[in-house]
Formats: sequence, C-alpha cells, structure tokens
Amino acid sequence: MNMKYFWKQQYDLPDGIGYPLWGQTHLTSIFVVTVCICLILYLILHMARQHQQIFVYAIPLVMTGLETWKDLFLTSVHRFSVGYLPLHLCSIGIFVFLAHAFARTAKWRAIWGEIAFCLIMPGALVALADPDWTTLYPSWNFMNLYSYTWHGLLVLYPALLKLRGDIHPSIRHIHWDLLFLCGILPPIYVFNKVFQCNYFFINWPIPDSPLSWLSSFMGVPGYLFGYAILVFIMILIVYLCIYTFSHLIRFWSH
Repeated sequence: MNMKYFWKQQYDLPDGIGYPLWGQTHLTSIFVVTVCICLILYLILHMARQHQQIFVYAIPLVMTGLETWKDLFLTSVHRFSVGYLPLHLCSIGIFVFLAHAFARTAKWRAIWGEIAFCLIMPGALVALADPDWTTLYPSWNFMNLYSYTWHGLLVLYPALLKLRGDIHPSIRHIHWDLLFLCGILPPIYVFNKVFQCNYFFINWPIPDSPLSWLSSFMGVPGYLFGYAILVFIMILIVYLCIYTFSHLIRFWSH
C-alpha cells in the first residue's frame, strides 16, 4: 500500500486522485462496510444482554474518540478550520448517540433513539451511497477510511438499538424529529451566515443535486421552503419503510 498520500488532506493532494462514484472502489467500500456492520451486529446480539449494553455506551464514546483523532490530525497538518466542526447531520449524530446512551429516563432514550434511527441513520446511508469524498481522496487515505468508518458507525448504532428492542419507531413520534430539526437548524443557519459555511446545505445547494434543481427552479428564498418540504417527505418515506418492513416481518413470522 502506498503511504505517500495517506496522511494528506484534500488541499494537499493532486487533482483527479480520487475514484469514481459507483465505481469498483466505491462499491467495494460499501460492501466492506456492510459486511462489518452485519458481523458486528451478529456478534453483539449473540452476547448476554448486559454485555450488549456495554456497546450501547461504548460506540458513542469510540466515535467521540474518532472525531477527536480526526481533528487532531487536521490540526497537525494545519488544515483544521471552522468547516470541520461537527455541525452536519452525520456529525451531529455523535451528540444524539451520546444523549441516548446517557439519558436518565426511558422517555428521553426513546426520543433520542428515534431521532438516531429515523434521521441520523438514513442520512448516513445516503452519504455512503452518494459520498462527497470519493473525488477528493484516494482509497488508501486517512480521511477516506475515516469517512466510511464514521458513517458505518452511524448505521450500526441505531440498527443495534432497533434489533435489541430498545426503540420502537412510529410515525406517531414524527414530531420528535421535526422539533429536533426546528431546534438546531436556525442557529446553524445563522452560524453559516456568519462564518460562510454551509452546514446542512441550507445556505446554498450542492451542485448537480436535487437541491440545486430546487434552487434553480424556486430561487434562493423558495429553495429553503422546497428543501423543508423535501426533508419532510423523506422523513415520511423513512416511516413508511419502517411500517412496511415491520408488517412484512409479522406476516412472515405467522
């Protein structure tokens, strides 16, 4: 393995060093992440329940360590900036996981677990299917491997909660997801304006994406309205998938 570019951030790499979306490297990476998630879930779920609980606490703490490691790496190569703060949906997942793991009441564990399963996990799955780092980094690079590991953990933790029966997602709880978004998006929007960032992609759309189409079709003010509707529809689709899958399981079990 060539270590020449392993400890390089995107601005220290030559152009065109990445790999294509849905190419062999990307598909292989998704396959490896999927196998690792399934294997870890299998091993944990075959442990005694009290031992499983250790992982409910450990995974968010490990992710906190990983995030700190990434920031220390970026600082060491003089590339850490305000754009690397944990303010994207997939980064905020760490706070949601920590809140769930160390919540004092069953009600709050249910709320944070639902947000983890219905917001954070779908966002991570979309990121794995359509990553924004593949064109920036070669496969054997710290940031590339970190990104797959991070998003894999974002899928692993909510899946573990669901398979353990710790959470019971239901569309009756959709207001938990909406209140969470309404609580964090306004300050993030202001932060973006002040520091010229684009967390949650709410200040400008991603090029060549449905969001850019919304912007060209609806204009800048309308873009935010259209974006909100799109997010709401996606949340409804997530709940529809949960409802359909759970009913299929019940049908097959009978």
